Amino acid sequence: MKKRIILTILGLAILIALLAGIKVLQIRAMIEQGKKFVPPPEIVTTALVQAETWETSLSAVGTLTAVQGVTVAAEMTGKVVKIAFDSGTPIKKGELLISQDVSSEEAQLPGAVAQAKLAQTILDRDGKMLAKMIISQADYDTAVANYEQAVAQVNNIRSTIAKKTFRAPFSGRLGIRQVNLGQMLREGDPIVTLQTLDPIYADFTLPQQQFSRLHPGLPVRVTSDALPGASIEGRITAINPLIDADTRNIKVQATLANRGEKLRPGMFVNVAVGLPVRQKMLTIPATAILYAPYGDSVFVVVDDKEHKGGKVLRQQFVRLGEKRGDFVAVTDGLNQGESIVSTGVFKLRNGQGVVIDNKLAPPFSKAPNPENN
Repeated sequence: MKKRIILTILGLAILIALLAGIKVLQIRAMIEQGKKFVPPPEIVTTALVQAETWETSLSAVGTLTAVQGVTVAAEMTGKVVKIAFDSGTPIKKGELLISQDVSSEEAQLPGAVAQAKLAQTILDRDGKMLAKMIISQADYDTAVANYEQAVAQVNNIRSTIAKKTFRAPFSGRLGIRQVNLGQMLREGDPIVTLQTLDPIYADFTLPQQQFSRLHPGLPVRVTSDALPGASIEGRITAINPLIDADTRNIKVQATLANRGEKLRPGMFVNVAVGLPVRQKMLTIPATAILYAPYGDSVFVVVDDKEHKGGKVLRQQFVRLGEKRGDFVAVTDGLNQGESIVSTGVFKLRNGQGVVIDNKLAPPFSKAPNPENN
């Protein structure tokens, strides 16, 4: 009985050892197969590293201001009796805006004019009498003073009438009317804004390090999100001689043509100042760059030495320069004519096999105009 139990246990042990050996062999076979496994090549799009000549420019953020802009305001207290303009319309210099009540001044003016004429007559008569020594010099001086005082009174009344008749100080476009017929205006109350829109100024600042490169006449290109896809050309017309002590920036002013009046004072714009120097540089699509905290890199497509006709990736760290549209300049790390992966670089790794298929490669442009999706 004991012998049978021992044989049974021994048989089970042999069976377990046999099964374990088979399992170990299977696992080893799977490990060896995994080591020899080669993942299928990744399909990628590529672009060539190109040598281009870019215009050197200085970028800044600016604000548009009117060449002439003012808020027309009341100079004297008076009631509005006439409004001669519509909101938002163009107006020429000297055209009437509004009139205040001048009935009191107009009533006083004839009497003041008559008094001035009388003083003139008396002065002429006293002048003749003084020549004949009939009156004293003091009497003549009194007549002169009376005449000048009468003329001053006439001029004062006419000045009051003129101050209550508002005319456009220059040509431009009016804003929204801020007065109503019959309204009593006090001194300083706003009436309407007036802006000269063509031409228009673009004010922006640049670091003091760029001061030596600036001079009036340099070309300026202005773009704005209010005018997508459009750029306005102009030139630098003024450079502030004073550098801001807080920011160490210098203020620059450019003048732009604005015939369609699409640019308005107060708009935010991007400004690019063109410099006469042009630089040669290597450019690649911005989507080809794998950005990382330890350094930016791209994947260069090279021949696979182990498999004839195959392609593999070589990760190459690069130093980047200026960016324009869909392209970015590379200052170090690449050579002209090298082929790099242009899209989907986040899913790639060094040494990975690839197959090139540029049928779905997106178009790249220095001045992209994204579709409205």
